[in-house]
Amino acid sequence: MLKDNLSFVQENIAKACERSGRDVSEVCLIAVSKTKPFEELLAAYNAGERIFGENKVQEICEKYERINEMPGAVFHMIGHLQTNKVRQVIDKVVMIHSVDSLHLAQVIDREAARIGSRMDILIEVNVAGEESKFGIACDEVENLVRECSKLLNVHVCGLMTIAPFVTNSEENRQYFKKLKKLCVDLKAK
Repeated sequence: MLKDNLSFVQENIAKACERSGRDVSEVCLIAVSKTKPFEELLAAYNAGERIFGENKVQEICEKYERINEMPGAVFHMIGHLQTNKVRQVIDKVVMIHSVDSLHLAQVIDREAARIGSRMDILIEVNVAGEESKFGIACDEVENLVRECSKLLNVHVCGLMTIAPFVTNSEENRQYFKKLKKLCVDLKAK
């Protein structure tokens, strides 16, 4: 069943890419494995998945102890990251998706330097302006990206957002369009 579900998702990605004129190789599927036992990660791995997203440092640390059972598998930190937890996760993930302050980026930079690495990050933008969500405001993005680009051991790969919970996903299209425009505008500068 898991293999069928993964195939279904991959087919939907391919169809969406075809409709939008994108190359499917530009899309990275991340299996959100938070709260799932390692055995389910292993099943997804055996079905072909290699990238797993976790939102809690403790879960990454526990699952990372067994990553050698999944050669080529990697973890992404997709949840809010506190600065005091960066040291625990810096050597276990290939990307941090939730950078929402220069201070956090600086701590990541320092910890990446300590282990002789460079960390890929995404800047989290609260496009919908929800008080219950993390992320910076749209008008703060350019400055944060500019400041992060000065850090030697951090590489800003792009922007991310968490859209509001809605019953009709089409209602969220506006937020992703706005995020895309922010990205395009940044590249143009």
